[in-house]
Amino acid sequence: MRKSRTTNPRLRELIAELAKRTHEVGSPVWRDLAERLARSRSRRAEVNVSRIARHTSKGDVVAVPGKVLGAGRIAHPVTVAAFAFSEKAKQKITAAGGRCVSLEELMKESPKGIKVME
Repeated sequence: MRKSRTTNPRLRELIAELAKRTHEVGSPVWRDLAERLARSRSRRAEVNVSRIARHTSKGDVVAVPGKVLGAGRIAHPVTVAAFAFSEKAKQKITAAGGRCVSLEELMKESPKGIKVME
């Protein structure tokens, strides 16, 4: 895994925690998220709500290694974990019956990363 060059202390701690979890449980989900978050800011994911709606179904759990933006609509409940959310994205996801959680919370809820989509 590449060394993170970010100066954001929260992001550095998250990357370290994801890498640690990878070694503890051997889940490739956490390793992949750590690698993607360690990229430069311009290469991190920015995902719209419409894309989440298009690629998920009711009850899915999605991890986004970046920010979730509010463009589009979602009509089914999903749990979305991300480093950051826009206010519009939070409103749309919760209005559809879904949940917005941090990646740290997702690691606590699903330590092995089972059934987590990226």
